[in-house]
Amino acid sequence: MASQQKDVGILAIDIYFPPTCVQQEELEAHDGASKGKYTIGLGQDCMAFCTELEDVISMSLTAVTSLLEKYGIDPTQIGRLEVGSETVIDKSKSIKTFLMQIFEEYGNTDIEGVDSTNACYGGTAALFNCVNWVESSSWDGRYGLVVCTDSAVYAEGPARPTGGAAAIAMLIGPNAPITFESKCRASHMSHAYDFYKPNLASEYPVVDGKLSQTCYLMALDSCYRRFCDRFEKLGGKPFSMSDADYFLFHSPYNKLVQKSFARLYFNDFLRNASSIEEVAKEKLAPFSALSGDESYQSRDLEKVSQQLAKHLYDTKVQSTTLLPKQVGNMYTASLYAAFASLIHNQHSSLVDKRVIMFSYGSGLTATMFSLQFRGGQHPFTLSNIATVMNVSEKLKSRLEVSPEKFVETLKLMEHRYGSKDFVTTKDTSLLSPGTFYLTEVDSMYRRYYAKKAANGTTGSGNIAACKNGSLGNGH
Repeated sequence: MASQQKDVGILAIDIYFPPTCVQQEELEAHDGASKGKYTIGLGQDCMAFCTELEDVISMSLTAVTSLLEKYGIDPTQIGRLEVGSETVIDKSKSIKTFLMQIFEEYGNTDIEGVDSTNACYGGTAALFNCVNWVESSSWDGRYGLVVCTDSAVYAEGPARPTGGAAAIAMLIGPNAPITFESKCRASHMSHAYDFYKPNLASEYPVVDGKLSQTCYLMALDSCYRRFCDRFEKLGGKPFSMSDADYFLFHSPYNKLVQKSFARLYFNDFLRNASSIEEVAKEKLAPFSALSGDESYQSRDLEKVSQQLAKHLYDTKVQSTTLLPKQVGNMYTASLYAAFASLIHNQHSSLVDKRVIMFSYGSGLTATMFSLQFRGGQHPFTLSNIATVMNVSEKLKSRLEVSPEKFVETLKLMEHRYGSKDFVTTKDTSLLSPGTFYLTEVDSMYRRYYAKKAANGTTGSGNIAACKNGSLGNGH
C-alpha cells in the first residue's frame, strides 16, 4: 500500500487563536520601553493571549472540531493523531488523550500517536510522524491529524512581548494540495541551554536571549548547507534561494525572521551561488573571512545583508509574516501560522510553487524541509483552505485590551498555574460559537471543558477529564 501513495502531505488546515490581544505599541508605553522597541526592534504588531477560560487543550479541541466539521471529515476516518506542544498541562497525561473524547463519541478509539515535546519543534516532529505513517507499510488507509498548540507567556521583562497563543490542526493524507519533498530534508540537533523550562512550578521559561539567537542562526546555517548538498545530489544542480518561491521560518519575533532570511543570502554568497548579484558580492566581500562565531555577532554584516536581501524578502517572505506579527510567538504553531498566512495571502497563485520551511526548537532541534503546492480536489484545495481558515475575519473580530488588563490576566494565570479546585467565570461573551473553554478544575486536578453553542449558550454537556461527558454540540 505504501508504494502506491502519491503526493503525501497536508490536505486541510484550520487555525484558532484567542479573541483577546494587546497592541505592542501600547505595551511599549506601559512597560516604559523606548518607542519602537517592540514594534520595530522586535518587528511585532500585536500579541494574542489566553484568559482564564482558554488553554492549549481548549484551543486544540476548538481547532480539531472546526477542521472536522468544515471539511466534512468523518471522525472514524482518523487513524493517527499527533500533538506538538511545549505547554505541558500534565507531566504524564498527553494533550492527545483529551482530544480523544471527540473521537470516542463516534466509537473510534483506534488512533495511534501521542504528544511530541521539544520547545517549538514538537509540531514539526508530530507532522513528520504523520507523514511517515501515511508513507509507510503501517498505513491503514485513514487520515493522519496533526495539532500544534501552545500558549507562550513570559515573566515581566524584555521577553514578555514575545508571547502569543494559538492552535493549528492539519489533516494528512495522499493526493494532497501541499506535498512533501521528503528526500529534501536536513536537520541539526545539539545540546544548548538557550531557552528551557526547568522550574516545574512555573509556566515561565529561563531564557538566554543572546545565546538563543546565536543557536537559531547556527542551526539555520547548518541545515541550509546540508539541504543544499542533498538538493544537489538529488537534482544534479546547485541549490540557491532562486530555486524556491517562498521561505518560511519559525518566528519568535519578526526581526529574527528578517535576520534569518538575510543569513541565507549571506550563505549563498559564501557558496558563490549564481543568484547573488555582483554588486552584492562586492558589499559582502569584507565579511567573507569572518569565522562563524564572529559572523553571528557582527552587527555590520547583519545590517548589510538585510539591506541586500530586502528586495527578495519582500517577495519571498513578507506574505508569510501576517499571523506571526499579529498573534505573536505561538511556539510549535509559529511556523505553521506563517504557512497559514502564505495560503491566506497567495492561495490563488501557489500551484507548482516550492516553499522552504525552517523549524527550530530550543535546546536544540532544527530541520529545514521542502513543500510543493499542487492543485488538489475539493474540499482539499488551497482556495478552500483559505476560506475555512477565515484569517481576516478572525483577526478583525478580536478585542484589543489595555496593557493593564493584559498584566492583570497574566497575574491570575500565574496564580492559577498548577492549582486545583477552582471554577472559571464562564463568561463566553468574547468567544465565537463552536469555541471550547475551561469551566473548572476539580479537587483531583481534573479539567472540564464546555463548547459555546451556535445560539451563544453553553453546549449540552461538559467535556470531562476523567469521566463520561458529551461534546456539547449545542441544543
